[in-house]
Amino acid sequence: MGRYVVRRLLQMIPVFVGATLLIFLMVNVMGDPIAGLCGERACDPATAAQLKKEFGLDKPVWQQYLTYMGNVFTGDFGTAFNGQPVTELMSTAFPVTIRLTIVAIVFEVVIGITLGVLTGLRRGRPVDTGVLLATLVVISVPTFVTGLLLQLLLGVQWGWIKPSVSPDAGFGELIVPGLVLASVSLAYVTRLTRTSIAENRRSDYVRTAVAKGLPRHRVITRHLLRNSLIPVVTFIGTDIGALMGGAIVTERIFNIHGVGYQLYQGILRQNTQTVVGFVTVLVLVFLVANLLVDLLYAVLDPRIRYA
Repeated sequence: MGRYVVRRLLQMIPVFVGATLLIFLMVNVMGDPIAGLCGERACDPATAAQLKKEFGLDKPVWQQYLTYMGNVFTGDFGTAFNGQPVTELMSTAFPVTIRLTIVAIVFEVVIGITLGVLTGLRRGRPVDTGVLLATLVVISVPTFVTGLLLQLLLGVQWGWIKPSVSPDAGFGELIVPGLVLASVSLAYVTRLTRTSIAENRRSDYVRTAVAKGLPRHRVITRHLLRNSLIPVVTFIGTDIGALMGGAIVTERIFNIHGVGYQLYQGILRQNTQTVVGFVTVLVLVFLVANLLVDLLYAVLDPRIRYA
């Protein structure tokens, strides 16, 4: 196991370098960030040259990338065009987004897997049909519609929640935004768990366990569920980074100043340092999540061994 983890960590290095290089190149072709600093009027050549020199934009792109990567390994993700270090923006944005993502993942795991097991064991029955129709509706409705509807009903009409979330919102305040963020993924987890349970239910090892006279709950939890959760864990692991970086709509609706909000503002204002810094951290989140998913395979399926 230790050798496998070391090998995977070494494999992450070229993936991380390649992903950050691609992001850096894509962000630097978005447009001229200096033009955005000067507003509607164009900068005079002297001011533009001074700003480019101040932010290191007068150097070739490859040299800018090498400088950026060298600073990243020292914990410096650059400075936004307003003079604020990107790490300060991260210190306020990532905690609230992490809490929001945790709430969303809990909804996916608890509700999604529970409904998936329930419908997988009762395939073809009314409860199965009802859950399938409900998840299809959730997948079909855009997230911004779900978010605005819940905000209108729960926040404005009934007053059960605050229409907007405070900057230092706790887990309780993020329940509804977390549900909105997790809604589509929750539906996919439900359907994926249902399909996996229904398929593995007919497997030989399940029939053998039943023939041995094992209790029903033990057959489901120890044999059927563990093997059926492998594709679900894969989906949830890759979904962690997607939830953190793709929460732009949810954070805009509930006025959450998290990662999605900062990315939106960075792209809108062509603030390349902010965008590259935040996306670099998200790449690390994806890599670590994928490593944890691979390690969980061995926990769920004892036949999997890493050398």
